[in-house]
Amino acid sequence: MRNILQLKQEIPGILLSSAIGIAAFLAAPFLPSALGSILLALLAGMMLGNFVNLPARFSSGIGFTSSKLLELSIIFLAFSIQYTHLSRLGAASFSIIAVTVLMMLLLTYFLAIRFNCPGSTGWLVGFGTTICGSSAIAALAPGVSKNKEDVAIAMAVVNLFGSIGMIAMPMLLADSGMTPAQMGVLLGGTLHSVGNVAGAGYALGNEAGEAAITIKLARVALLSPALIFFNYLVNRKQAGSNWKTYFKLPWYLWSFIGITILTSIIPIPAAFTDAMESGGKLILTIAMAAIGMKVSFAKLFQSGKKGLVFGLLLFLLQIALVYGLINLMMEGQKYACAG
Repeated sequence: MRNILQLKQEIPGILLSSAIGIAAFLAAPFLPSALGSILLALLAGMMLGNFVNLPARFSSGIGFTSSKLLELSIIFLAFSIQYTHLSRLGAASFSIIAVTVLMMLLLTYFLAIRFNCPGSTGWLVGFGTTICGSSAIAALAPGVSKNKEDVAIAMAVVNLFGSIGMIAMPMLLADSGMTPAQMGVLLGGTLHSVGNVAGAGYALGNEAGEAAITIKLARVALLSPALIFFNYLVNRKQAGSNWKTYFKLPWYLWSFIGITILTSIIPIPAAFTDAMESGGKLILTIAMAAIGMKVSFAKLFQSGKKGLVFGLLLFLLQIALVYGLINLMMEGQKYACAG
């Protein structure tokens, strides 16, 4: 009886969040690519939550949607990740991506503490920057963040810099003297979302676009090991000396990891995986609408300033790191040929 009564209390908030999320999901294809459904739902939720005095009956349902649907979306999104993308990289490209991801995760953890980035915002911004933007933040958030405002800030920051990078980097690289393959590695190894990478890569030609997408999908494939490693970094002090506690991840993360392994070793129809990915994005969009309604503009402004600076710092460090590794590999190849 208690569960039925609780569900009745949550229905108004769930329906409101769903209406905003579905509207954003349907409207996004008709708007500029920089304004995706997730960011659109977040902004719409924030506008409603800050300028409309919502009745108290919506509160519990909004809270339920912002937490439980965020977890559920991760399972659906797992169907779009396959480890086979890693096998398509050469040794040099794989080395660049593996080193970049490892170094960026370490930098994210220690710099967030060093610069006192509020709450878990720094960790979420860095993880999204390192792997794949919004999806990575959604996967990490339930394990490290109890404050939904941190999630909102992180989503806004990675979407902002991903969009700026998608526009600015092709213009900067066009006359850089880099080969299309090298430009693809730089774009695929640094930009935040697959959409950002595709937009920037194909703006420089098909060869650069194909290379960029291949690199980006390999980064996405590293999401599962990155989750385990970053959870270890964040929780290792609480874990004590028992190594088993490092792997006590929430059920939805183990489900996520299990699905990514399954889709990598068992052929699954593309229509099914595409449907699961679309469903995951829709659920995530609804969750972001609910999160937006819980965010205060005043608190967002206070915490968001540091989040923006931190996000820019990490984005520039990632670009410098990938660019440096590309040049290091080029020097190594020249040396090998000369020898």
